[in-house]
Amino acid sequence: MKAARVDWRYRLAIASRAVAAVGGGYALAAGFAAALSLLLAQCMPRVEAVLTATMLAWVVYAIAAGWAFYARTAWGAWGGTLLPALALGACAMAPQWMGATA
Repeated sequence: MKAARVDWRYRLAIASRAVAAVGGGYALAAGFAAALSLLLAQCMPRVEAVLTATMLAWVVYAIAAGWAFYARTAWGAWGGTLLPALALGACAMAPQWMGATA
């Protein structure tokens, strides 16, 4: 049986997806935790809001890591993790940009 030769572009695409899963997933989970904790802090004590958002962020991180390898292309993996991360980060930073106090 002849071994299949793996080309360098394939290895680069897999490495890119792995970095998207780790780095992009972390960014998405951090943005999710920040935005959700601010949202939940309006209806529950601050400590509980942060703990709840942080625990749910682990689920988001796992989904983002799965998405990075499920996407059709490496560009889709990066877009699927970083674009929502940027949107959630902007939502978390909006009160500070608007001059609201925490």
